[in-house]
Amino acid sequence: MRYSPFVLLGGIAAVPASAASVSITIPTLKVAEYHKPYLAVWLEPTAGGAPRSVSVWYQQKKGEAGEPGTKWLSDLRAWWRKGGKSVKMPADGVSGATRAPGTHVIPLPADVKPGAYVLHVEAARETGGRELVSLPLTVSAKASGKTELGAISISAR
Repeated sequence: MRYSPFVLLGGIAAVPASAASVSITIPTLKVAEYHKPYLAVWLEPTAGGAPRSVSVWYQQKKGEAGEPGTKWLSDLRAWWRKGGKSVKMPADGVSGATRAPGTHVIPLPADVKPGAYVLHVEAARETGGRELVSLPLTVSAKASGKTELGAISISAR
């Protein structure tokens, strides 16, 4: 049996950052011209502060006209406005190639401080749509009992 490290507290996911990951599914679309989506995942503290890019997928090689794939990163409009335009690509540990349809797991950075965040996932496709999904997320410190109990967690399957 496999358990996820996510703990749900009143509809908010609470996770120890060192064990957390985000699962993202890219659906298979039946369209005449399919292009893999550009995608950005970032965390924003709810109390304010700088957003942190977790993962950015884009075209790594130059296109037919010789333009680098970074030219269209601004199509990820929310991420771009929140700080993406200041991220130099490729960014070690953050950037990568676009991905095919399927489920992809992205680990959250282990050094995220405990607190309340909003996790944003944005995707944009050439000749396709654009979508932004935001989830409240609480990163918790590890919890354990003092004498009679050890580590305590609630896990979802």
